[in-house]
Amino acid sequence: MDHRVVRLREAHGGGPGSRRRRGPRARGRELRPGRRPVRARDDRGSGGVLALALVGATLVVALTVLGLGAALAARQRAVAAADAAALAAADALLGVAPGEPCALAEEVATAHRVALSVCTIDGAEALVAVRTEALGVTMELVSRAGPPP
Repeated sequence: MDHRVVRLREAHGGGPGSRRRRGPRARGRELRPGRRPVRARDDRGSGGVLALALVGATLVVALTVLGLGAALAARQRAVAAADAAALAAADALLGVAPGEPCALAEEVATAHRVALSVCTIDGAEALVAVRTEALGVTMELVSRAGPPP
């Protein structure tokens, strides 16, 4: 090739090993006046959005687990209170503890911060139901104490 042709190509952006781009768009890039070229499918910043979504999902799951754990713990406390109240009533029935069986069951339930809703005495058997509320949900639990059925 002639040296003048090579120099002419190099002066206009051509030459050996160079590629010339034509038009305002070249290879997915959009040229804007006064700005650097931006790729049409630019994914910068998507990692931050993904991290934020993962943190949000983790918080939702953690709060749900904590709420369910608190409700389960409240239920177990109410079960323990019902059992203790029924045992106290049965002890009063058998004469082991002094006092009226249902009054003693009410005293034990109040000490456990639950409300006694039912107290039934049938022979040597005491049937007690307590009521409590956890996270806006009312629970009523029943317990029985006495000789084996």
